[in-house]
Amino acid sequence: MIAGLRRNAGISRLLQSHPITHLVRPARAPVTTTSALRSRAYFRFPDFLRKTREYDLFPSSFSYPFSSTSSSSSVSKTGFVSWYLGMVKSRPVLTKSITSALIYTAADLTSQVIKTIALPSTETFDFLRTLRMAGYGMLILGPSLHFWFNFMAKLFPKQDLFSTLKKMAMGQALYGPAMTVVFFSVNACLQGENITEIVARLKRDLLPTMLNGVMYWPACDFITFRFTPVHLQPLVSNSFSYLWTIYMTYMASLEKASTTTGRLTQ
Repeated sequence: MIAGLRRNAGISRLLQSHPITHLVRPARAPVTTTSALRSRAYFRFPDFLRKTREYDLFPSSFSYPFSSTSSSSSVSKTGFVSWYLGMVKSRPVLTKSITSALIYTAADLTSQVIKTIALPSTETFDFLRTLRMAGYGMLILGPSLHFWFNFMAKLFPKQDLFSTLKKMAMGQALYGPAMTVVFFSVNACLQGENITEIVARLKRDLLPTMLNGVMYWPACDFITFRFTPVHLQPLVSNSFSYLWTIYMTYMASLEKASTTTGRLTQ
């Protein structure tokens, strides 16, 4: 019995000095490889469903040409609108100035086309006149619209009916007449007219232009002030001013007013 106890003690010391690790099977680590995840995703979503989702997001080359064209055009339009709105917020004065210049350029070209159709003549397009209109929109109208609408928003921050009517009244009484005087004066000065001729032009053209403006701008201002965010109000106002600018460029292109009788000089 004593020999057996000694034998067991010797075996236990031998195991402690030389552990038998190769007989113990280690526990299997959880499989988290990419293939396993894919297999799990495969069992969760069948292959045909997963492919359908991919085709919805990214149309394949086997799609119909019309659908691919329409989707790409919608994406491009959305991208342009997002880019423009970002530019309005990041560089408001520059963006609104360029917008005004482009609208005045298009309006002046339209006015010259209408004049050519209504009164056929041998005269060609006056691109110097178009350049004057673009410069006015870029350097004067665009910045002034930005500061005017911001001033109106600070003075009357609400967009209710009463605030809208007050903004419209101030526009008709202050901003509209002032910008009409500036427009006629700057354009006449760039055409080489002196102060006396500019004053004669204003006496002849200012009142009829303002009366026509009263018939056109109140409805446009109501939509602009009532339903448009402040940072987009210059854009909406410029959009309305396209038709008005056609008329204004026509009035600005009239011949000099006589400094004595008020009639057109020959």
